[in-house]
Amino acid sequence: MTTSFNNDTDQLLRMTADGNANAAARLLSKHRDRLRKLISVRLDSRVSARVDPSDVIQEALVDADKQLANYALERPLPFYPWLRQVTLARLAQVHRFHLQAQRRSVHREAEQIEILDQSTFALAKQLIANTRSPSEISRRQEEHHQLQDAISELSDGDREVLVLRYVEQLQTSDAAAVLGVSPNAFAQKHLRAVRRLRQIVDRRANS
Repeated sequence: MTTSFNNDTDQLLRMTADGNANAAARLLSKHRDRLRKLISVRLDSRVSARVDPSDVIQEALVDADKQLANYALERPLPFYPWLRQVTLARLAQVHRFHLQAQRRSVHREAEQIEILDQSTFALAKQLIANTRSPSEISRRQEEHHQLQDAISELSDGDREVLVLRYVEQLQTSDAAAVLGVSPNAFAQKHLRAVRRLRQIVDRRANS
């Protein structure tokens, strides 16, 4: 996000803290696209046919609106990581509602597999982008499958760092807030995750 975008967010937060309802509405609506990216990779594919991502986002924004006045006064963490947290809480409720018929242990294990598959696919797709010609499309598709296999070998922590950075496209400061670490610590995590992914890709290519 640009500096002007962040400055606008700060200004709207100050206005919201002063009780400006219009500022609150503008503040929430301006982050819809970012939330759409979030839902696209975090929504369990087993319920995607029954759940409209736009509805999840709208419900999350309603939740956020109810909590926004307190947040604007206290600001326990940067705005988007907070809004993301509220949205994931709403998404968890959606998952529980649609998957409640399953046994708890089976649900947890299956849900982890589903999220892993979705995040791996989305990350590989994002890392191989801007394809042009038909021949390049074919080559990129093969590279996508190979990269997806390599990503699946990463630890959960490394994969989450890359998903935050490349799929959700969070700034370093926001991604750091999500993980509860300093921006410098996140930058180091990102560097290590990229290095490990490169090592896996090279090993698989030479095997």
